[in-house]
Amino acid sequence: MLKAQRKAYVPFRHAPFLLRPNAVTPSSPLDLIKLLKLSADTKNLKVGTTIHSHLIVTSQATENSIIEVNSLINFYAKVNQVSIAHNLFDRMPERNVVSWSALMTGYLLNGFSLKVIRLLKDMISEGNVSPNEYIFAIAISSCCDRGRVEEGRQCHGLLLKTGFSFHNYVRNALVSMYSKCSIVQDAMGVWNEVPVNDIVAYNSILSRLVENGYLREGLEVLRSMVSESVKWDKVTFVNAFSLCASLKDLRMGLHVHGKMLTSDVECDAYVSSAIINMYGKCGKSLMAMGVFDGLQSRNVVLWTAVMASYFQNGCFEEALNLFSKMEQENVKSNEFTYAVLFNSCAGLSARRNGSLLHGHSDKSGFKHHVMVGNALINMYAKSGDIEAAKKVFSDMMHRDIITWNAMICGFSHHGLGKKALLVFQDMLASEEHPNYVTFTGVLSACGHLGLVQEGFYYLHHLMKQFGVQPGLEHYTCIVSLLSKTGQLNEAWNFMRTAPVKWDVVAWRTLLNACHVHQNYSLGRWVAEFVLEMDPNDVGTYTLLSNIYAKEKRWDGVVKVRKLMRDKKIKKEPGVSWIEIGNVTHIFTSEDNKHPDYGQTYQKVKELLAMIKPLGYTPDIGAVLHDVEDEQKEYYLSYHSEKLAIAYGLLKLPSEASILVIKNLRICDDCHSAVRLISKVTNRVIVVRDANRFHHFQDGRCSCLDYW
Repeated sequence: MLKAQRKAYVPFRHAPFLLRPNAVTPSSPLDLIKLLKLSADTKNLKVGTTIHSHLIVTSQATENSIIEVNSLINFYAKVNQVSIAHNLFDRMPERNVVSWSALMTGYLLNGFSLKVIRLLKDMISEGNVSPNEYIFAIAISSCCDRGRVEEGRQCHGLLLKTGFSFHNYVRNALVSMYSKCSIVQDAMGVWNEVPVNDIVAYNSILSRLVENGYLREGLEVLRSMVSESVKWDKVTFVNAFSLCASLKDLRMGLHVHGKMLTSDVECDAYVSSAIINMYGKCGKSLMAMGVFDGLQSRNVVLWTAVMASYFQNGCFEEALNLFSKMEQENVKSNEFTYAVLFNSCAGLSARRNGSLLHGHSDKSGFKHHVMVGNALINMYAKSGDIEAAKKVFSDMMHRDIITWNAMICGFSHHGLGKKALLVFQDMLASEEHPNYVTFTGVLSACGHLGLVQEGFYYLHHLMKQFGVQPGLEHYTCIVSLLSKTGQLNEAWNFMRTAPVKWDVVAWRTLLNACHVHQNYSLGRWVAEFVLEMDPNDVGTYTLLSNIYAKEKRWDGVVKVRKLMRDKKIKKEPGVSWIEIGNVTHIFTSEDNKHPDYGQTYQKVKELLAMIKPLGYTPDIGAVLHDVEDEQKEYYLSYHSEKLAIAYGLLKLPSEASILVIKNLRICDDCHSAVRLISKVTNRVIVVRDANRFHHFQDGRCSCLDYW
């Protein structure tokens, strides 16, 4: 007995209980092993260690008891005590394949992939036990990242020699490894080289291909299933719906839905959420809602799926309304629910609603959840409260790549380039690898600061260092950077030589720069080019007309107006809104429908009178209406953002900042006026237009008059 105790690796505090005469304990080792397995599956450390103690004091857990020790290794590995498991393993004089498998699985589950490979090498070098298909599958599963792919290839080569590659278990692991390592050709090669295809194998490769974005290959596998008349199961349908959602292929989605309805597969919550997601991703939120309404039982996964379908299609209010209904049915939210809700609030710039939901999520126990924190940063940043976003970021105990990106892009969107780059430096110091989105935010920050040299360094060197392929967004940021610094010819030459197909947004970026820097000849050429790409782009017509007006080429202004009339192109009405208390007040240009419009108009008149001595002159050249100058000045005076700001000054406390959201780009005249209004009223005024946030304070704007 004493000898057995010296071999223990756990405390003996549970042994007295087990040794009491009235203690109820399983009578046979088999019962104990079953209970130990249950403890492992439920991760119940206390019960498992109690059983271990009992095995020790009854001399059933000596190193020669292979079955019992294997069960203990399996238990400790699954309750995150892999070092204890390894100690037990090392003291075994004789091991079987289960011993190796249990320990390797433990290291795999705990994220020690290198340990798994070392154990496989030890197993082969010892030669006492030969690896089987399960051992190889575990080893291959540990190679599912770029850093371990060579070891994975070596395992694959060994498999080909031993013949284990024909086992479905092994083949599925190989497909998963190559897919996760983005080596899709090898994944498909493994798939095609094995002639036997069962539903498990089909589901494995299809799910991996869809998860890793290999949609064309996923479609090929799905078609193969149809041609070979393989019977689909629940997992197949979920994978097929996910593929349709990723492809945004409604026609195929309808076909899969029809196939499922005629099958004997149960449409449970798992399948239903996949159907709802598919219709949402295909732009059919009402069809998603129809599926949802037809369900008798609806859990939080289904509620969240249908909310997400509305959010994905820009129906933010509908998503928030569904949350209220879910609450009425006493369904508790999860982290995915709150992520959808916060992102919906971001879409509406509804800071108050988002703040209330923030409190709700904290009380529900999600204060330190990474996904919820990421959505909160995005919500506060897009709702104009960048300081609240920064506080959420600072308070987060754990961060992932999305967290860092949300904060970097949030600062960039607010024109706070220095802060964005400081966060980027902290990100690199934390050894988090930047990705495509990260560099979009970083290059945008360089643009705000006019850091041309740094921008090109990030584009040509740092992105290459981190294996990020530059895309359209990155090249557009460089165009914006060169344009902001007045290097229009360099921007034009860059666009001619960059290896990318430019879109309208990039060309409009250069066009706007021509307008700001008064390079009207290049501006006219760019405008004509943009209109060839998009003949109905009202923003380009407006900028082109403004260029002609600045040049006093009134024939050009008339020509643009005629083109717009002939094409029946109308400028989208400007709409601005401001939250006062619990109410959102919406204003349009020359709005006379608001209950307090008289008071608001009077406030605008007072403000314009206050800023004229500071040099404000209405920019009547920007008005496209064919009217007298006096009437043009009137039109400019009552643009929607001016009305919303005036109303905020009337209704908000004197120390409160003012946040106004506008659906279009703020015009030159309003920008000049608001900049001066912030000075004469000593107020912080934040305007979020279609492009970015403008922070006006003391007569200055965060965009430095370039937007």
